Amino acid sequence: MTTLPLSELLGATVYDSSGAAAGRVREVTLAPQEDRDRIASFIVKTKSGNRVLPFSAVNFIDADIHSFSKPSDWPAANGAEGLFLLERDLLDQQVIDINGRKVVRVNDVDLQIDSMIEAGRSHAVLRVYSVDIGARGAIRRLLRGLAPRAALQILLQRIPPRTIPWSFVDLIETDPARRIKLKISHEGLATLHPADIADIVEDLAPDEREAVFRTLDEDVAAETLEELEPKVQKSIVESLDSERAADIVEEMDPDAAADLLGDLSQDHTEQILVEMKPEASQEVVELLEHREETAAGRMTTEFLALPVTATVENAIGVMREFEGGIESVSTIYLVDSHGTLAGAVPLVKLVLAQPETPMLSLAQEPLVLTHEAAGDNQVAELFDKYNLVTLPVVDQHNKLVGVVTSDDVISMLRGKL
Repeated sequence: MTTLPLSELLGATVYDSSGAAAGRVREVTLAPQEDRDRIASFIVKTKSGNRVLPFSAVNFIDADIHSFSKPSDWPAANGAEGLFLLERDLLDQQVIDINGRKVVRVNDVDLQIDSMIEAGRSHAVLRVYSVDIGARGAIRRLLRGLAPRAALQILLQRIPPRTIPWSFVDLIETDPARRIKLKISHEGLATLHPADIADIVEDLAPDEREAVFRTLDEDVAAETLEELEPKVQKSIVESLDSERAADIVEEMDPDAAADLLGDLSQDHTEQILVEMKPEASQEVVELLEHREETAAGRMTTEFLALPVTATVENAIGVMREFEGGIESVSTIYLVDSHGTLAGAVPLVKLVLAQPETPMLSLAQEPLVLTHEAAGDNQVAELFDKYNLVTLPVVDQHNKLVGVVTSDDVISMLRGKL
C-alpha cells in the first residue's frame, strides 16, 4: 500500500499518452453519490483551460500523474456539479471526528494508492484513506516548495502523525441542496450518545448546527436537543422551519418540549404546536400553563400508572408498550378509580415477585409526593432527603398529574449554578 498526501498531489505535473507535460493538478475530486472514498477525477490546469481527467484514464502515479490519453480527450471543467473537491471542501475545513467525539480541522488528506480487479483486468485506484489533523500535515503544506524534499521528509518523520480514518469522518455541508446532491448525511454521528453529539454541536457555528439537525433522525435530534444549553436549543429550533421543528419537538419528553417552547416567541411556539400531532401538542400546552420554577413546570406527563387492583403481570404488560423515557420506568404508580395517587412500586421489586402478586403489596412506604405549586427548592429537598429517582406530582385533589425525574432536578440545579 502506498500513501500519498493530497498536498503533494496538488500541483503535480500531469503527463499525457505521449509523455509530454499536459498541465498541473488543480483539484482532486470525489463523487460521493457513486463512491464516498474513491477518487473520481482530477481537475487539471492546461493551456486550453481547466479539464477533467477521469481517474479511469490514469496509467500510474509516482510523484506525478501519467495518463494513457490526450488532453483533447479530457472534457472541459465547466463547474463541479455533484463533485466534492478535496482542496476546496476539505482542506482547512472543520469535520466531525466520530471516534474522538469532537470537531477537528483538516490540515491534509492521506490518499491510498491501491489496485483492484474489474472486468478481469487489474488497475490502480486512489482512495481517501485518512485526514491529517496534526502538525505534520500543517508543516508539510507550509514548507512544500520552500525546503528540499529530502530535508522536509526527515523533519516530518520526527513529528508523530495525528490522523483520523476516513470512515470516522462526518462532513459538514450547510447548503441543503448540495447535501442532497452529494449524499452527505450524519449517520456516523447519529450512532453516538446524545450527550456526545450535543458537545460536538455546541462547538459548531450556528449554520453548521442547523445542517446537522436537518439530517439527524427525529429521535436522535430530540434526545440531542434535550442535552443542549437552553440558548443553543432556542437558536437551533428558530433556525429550522416549523414542520421540521415540530417533528423533533414531538419526540422530546413533554416537560423538556414545554421548557423549550416556553423560551420561544408566542408566534413561533404556536406555529410549531399547529404542526405537531394533536395528542403531543395537547400534553405540551398543558405543561406550558404552569410556571417553570414549580413541580408542575418541571414534571413530565409520561409515566406509568396502574389501578390499585393491578398485578405484577399487568405491570410487565404495560411496560412492554411504554414509550416514555427510561427514567420514568423506575417507579410504577398506583391510582384509584378517580386517579388519586395510592402507592408507588419501585421497578426493582418486580424482579423477584410472582406474576400474580398484587402491586399494592409491593408499594413502598412512606409514599413521598409533592403538589403542583411546590417550588424548585422543595422538590430538590425531597429528592435529597429520600434519595428519589422520581417524584410524583398531584393536584389539589391528590390526582396524579405528572412525575419529576432525577434528570429534571439535575438540569434545574445546573441552571442555578
